[in-house]
Amino acid sequence: MTSYQKKLYLLVNFGGPRELAEIPSFLEALLTDKDVIRTKLPQVFHNLLFKRVAKKRAVKISHDYALIGGRSPIYEDTESIAQALREKLQEELITFHRYIPATHKQSLEKISRAQADTIIVFPMFPQFTYATTGSIARFFCKKLPPEVLHKMRWVKSYPTHPAYIALLSRTIRESLLEKKLKEEEVVLLFSAHGLPKTFIESGDLYQSEVESSYQKVMEAFPKALGRLSYQSKFGPGEWLRPYTDEVCQDIANWNEGRKNVVFVPISFTSDHIETLFEVESLYMPLIAEAGCNPYRVPAFNRRPDWLEAITQILIDTTPTSNSMLIRQKI
Repeated sequence: MTSYQKKLYLLVNFGGPRELAEIPSFLEALLTDKDVIRTKLPQVFHNLLFKRVAKKRAVKISHDYALIGGRSPIYEDTESIAQALREKLQEELITFHRYIPATHKQSLEKISRAQADTIIVFPMFPQFTYATTGSIARFFCKKLPPEVLHKMRWVKSYPTHPAYIALLSRTIRESLLEKKLKEEEVVLLFSAHGLPKTFIESGDLYQSEVESSYQKVMEAFPKALGRLSYQSKFGPGEWLRPYTDEVCQDIANWNEGRKNVVFVPISFTSDHIETLFEVESLYMPLIAEAGCNPYRVPAFNRRPDWLEAITQILIDTTPTSNSMLIRQKI
């Protein structure tokens, strides 16, 4: 008879400023992360440069955050999902928010103190990239003792898991019904967060996983016209194309006369600045200016069936180790 294995669940997410005053520290943590902003500079000089960039950028985007309520909903959404999962799984569950430094000490202490045989890590990122899931894995490698890291078993990603695809398809279907839109008359514009093209060229799986998700979801909407694009480009250099803003500006040349354009947040499980401000304030107006009707499908946020999907993904996934998720060249 095998003994009971005590599990600790770890729910990891991007994190976002919980108030306007937290924007500078959020941006500093994000931009000094060399899994996100890759330079050839030594870390100390990289930090000096991007702390200055973060300080300047914080002033600019504070206005954007003010328009969506003065904070990002990601933190509260993640904590709400975590509490519901604790009750559902009847196991200890800890959250980790990568770019909210004020939360790190407490989270790391909880992880280190937990009396668990196995630590099961679930990323709130359906598609893998070294810039999100990989960054968190590296952070843990730097901050947690080897005996804790050895216990970690990750869900790497779940871009085509039936529970994820079914949930995303359901959110789209519900939006079409709510807005009284016919499938055969709509464009489904899937907008994923972009990445520099060099990331993909160096072996990042993100683009192929996003495309796999898109193709699977489109199987549920054979009468719709689908299009995949990438948003949120930052800094110089070529990013994954097509860019969402250019797709919107050029819509008259590819929409086949369909006037109803529905934005789908394919790489976002929680609404935040990229959907609540960027899509609504920057991209949807471009669609309207072209004489079309823009709509937006909400992210999963706190949906009860998102809990069900997470649970099923945890059951079905063959886990991987922390070290397997870390980009070797830094």
